[in-house]
Amino acid sequence: MVYDKKPQAVLTVSPLWLSPEATVNLSCEVENPSAGWRFYWYKAVPKLADNSYSDELLPGNSSGTEQDSYIVYGQPHTAGYKCRAGRGDRVYYTQYSEPKFVWSGDFHSSASLTVSPDRVQHFPSDSVSLNCEGNSAEWRVRRFPEDGYPSYCSYWGTMTGSTCSIDRYRQSAAVYWCESGSGEFSNAVNITKHNGDIILVSPVRPVTEGDSVSLSCKLRTEKLVSDVFFYRNGELIQNDTRRELNISAVSKSDEGFYKCQHSGKASPQSWMSVKSSSSPYPPFQIVGLVIGILLIVLLPLLLLCWYKKSKDTCCHRLIQSQRTNQSSATVQTVNQDENQQQVYSSLLHG
Repeated sequence: MVYDKKPQAVLTVSPLWLSPEATVNLSCEVENPSAGWRFYWYKAVPKLADNSYSDELLPGNSSGTEQDSYIVYGQPHTAGYKCRAGRGDRVYYTQYSEPKFVWSGDFHSSASLTVSPDRVQHFPSDSVSLNCEGNSAEWRVRRFPEDGYPSYCSYWGTMTGSTCSIDRYRQSAAVYWCESGSGEFSNAVNITKHNGDIILVSPVRPVTEGDSVSLSCKLRTEKLVSDVFFYRNGELIQNDTRRELNISAVSKSDEGFYKCQHSGKASPQSWMSVKSSSSPYPPFQIVGLVIGILLIVLLPLLLLCWYKKSKDTCCHRLIQSQRTNQSSATVQTVNQDENQQQVYSSLLHG
């Protein structure tokens, strides 16, 4: 018996980390490529029952595309994708590609991931838990390590309800995210493990412009230390007796790689991401925008009121003028009657 082994489709995605409303580029290849293939593009939707993903065709490619690339516009959150190829009138399909992921650090209400302790760097002996929240009663946590393949919490931790507790000494430098029973992906976080004596305490989630943030240094044997040097992108930015680097109002220029140094020992560096505030406009622009809208709405009303008032005033003046004329005419008539009466009386009495 001869088995017809279907060729394998291989998907690549870029970028791996999303900026707001990013464009995602998908590229699909077939092992041992040949002519005549059309390419089909899918969104990978989590299926918790069997630790797999269902496939939803992306818009506009029900008949496949001749091009071996596809662009997803405005992808705001963490997502998974697949592809496969097909050819012939009675379409012969390749196998689906393995799912590939693009990650976003931004929270959204339907699915979110928080880390405790809330920092990027951890010692191997630290107890680290990952908590999933959102519009679902079922969750799983997945990680993608720098030197391996994606795996679920059950392989390196304990999943209890919506919380994954990482087993001590089974931490790994990896990207972590939640997947829900309703098919949602959460924000993704980077967590690293450090076997040295000192780590940087920095936020695991992106910091919003205008917010305050504090960075500190932690020894394996102590909570926090003072007399710390702080570096951003390799440049020394603070070297006094303070134990924290405090930024009162974060801006995009504060984004970068940070590390700390104490008594000649340095932590690894970690990336601190800065995201734009929810409003795309500064406060003064918002005020101007509101005033502009009010003027657009109120100006026609004011003109209408002015017109009606002017019209009413004219009518009032016209009526008053008519009344005045009528009064004058009445007075004149009365005077004429009185004069005629005097003349008649004088004629009567000779």
